[in-house]
Amino acid sequence: RRGDSWTTWETCKRMSVLLIEAFYGGSHKQLVDLLQEEMEDCVLFTLPAKKWHWRARTAALYFMQTVPASADYRILFASSVLNLTELIALRPDLGKLKKVLYFHENQLIYPLQKCQERDFQYGYNQILSCLVADTVVFNSAYNMESFLTSIGKFMKLMPDHRPKGLEKLIRPKCQVLYFPVKFPDVSRFMPEHKLALNENVAGAKGNGNPCPFVSLPFREKNDGTVGSTKNSSSDMRSVDCKAQTERCTPLQERLHDLLTAPRELNEPTPSKSASHCPGEDKPCETCNLCRTPGGLEDRQKPLHIVWPHRWEHDKDPESFFKILLKMKQMELRFHVSVLGETFTHVPVIFSEAKKALGSSVLHWGYLPSKDEYFQVLCMADVVISTAKHEFFGVAMIEAVYCGCYPLCPKALVYPEIFPAEYLYSTPEQLFKRLQNFCKRPDIVRKHLYKGEMAPFSWAALCGKFRSLLTTEPKEDL
Repeated sequence: RRGDSWTTWETCKRMSVLLIEAFYGGSHKQLVDLLQEEMEDCVLFTLPAKKWHWRARTAALYFMQTVPASADYRILFASSVLNLTELIALRPDLGKLKKVLYFHENQLIYPLQKCQERDFQYGYNQILSCLVADTVVFNSAYNMESFLTSIGKFMKLMPDHRPKGLEKLIRPKCQVLYFPVKFPDVSRFMPEHKLALNENVAGAKGNGNPCPFVSLPFREKNDGTVGSTKNSSSDMRSVDCKAQTERCTPLQERLHDLLTAPRELNEPTPSKSASHCPGEDKPCETCNLCRTPGGLEDRQKPLHIVWPHRWEHDKDPESFFKILLKMKQMELRFHVSVLGETFTHVPVIFSEAKKALGSSVLHWGYLPSKDEYFQVLCMADVVISTAKHEFFGVAMIEAVYCGCYPLCPKALVYPEIFPAEYLYSTPEQLFKRLQNFCKRPDIVRKHLYKGEMAPFSWAALCGKFRSLLTTEPKEDL
């Protein structure tokens, strides 16, 4: 069992790896869930992914009271949201463990909203936590270097008596260990053209790789949930239209009318069915993504763009929607699915853009079901990032795995992960790329991704994580 209210004293006594997550949501949740699922002797304590600033300020005191003492603990693994220094001061027994601090993001270069001053305390807490930790792990080289090289400048914000040489103290503890993505089998969600591309490339290579889009030389272990199927891609392509329609999942059944009923792109269309989004009064609207009989040819179907990011300012939704609305005004044909989690404050641009985009919207809102989430990614053609902040980008990698053509800023972590072909330098460049793809969507539908996704898979990284979480604590602690 996991979580503060479910973990019993008897359970903790048998566990050697103590996982603590002060912001249990998004990629933070995805990582600790994976570690607990795949590794033995892990016990997990969490706080909900709400009020990030308060979690960073107060989580240590909460975990001081809720994590029971145990002589069996050997490793403490926590994300950098937690003030590790405070927790160790409050719980000296945990100071004897090997303390691993994992950085999903760092606060030294986190982008601020307009008219907002940087709160010195959050970055300062992360620096202190690094000094207390035995091992500091970053999800990308960009994250690590941007943090370490910013320490000196950051500490100059202090009015006087500034400490020196902190980077030299912290750097020897640091390493890069990419976020591990457990890629599911998504073949049953793939449209015809992706299955055909998959079949052709796999045949040419002589392997059974279900997703050659991403050059994965392996298949992740099927967990029986997402995309579980015994059918091969050739079996799937041989079934008739009736069988394909019967195979439509609940999401695909809800998405029924848009691609099959002729109408003007600019004509607003009410949703036939809807599911409610967490934290919103209005439902998530959806329309047809199912492979239906008599559909348009791949070259004729409008380009399907997906934006699968958190609905927050650092992902720069304003730039994304500005480009889409310009495309709409030019009467370019496209559909868009806007996914991603929402939190307390949702930028107003989302409601404005939804209204302006009208019938171009295929899906709008968070999808809590992984099956439904991967269905949308598989049916999309292009995945876009307009982020002002990104230290890894799980959603982009998952979309590329599902056969989407990525377009990312030539900045942040993206040059570390994606080849230059998929990067843009200005919003104007992004607009021109999308404009061309709208006119010739078959270009992206025939494209084979030229990068590598295997280095970011759990299959490739599990050994390093096991080693990280099995080392004994130092004898002198």
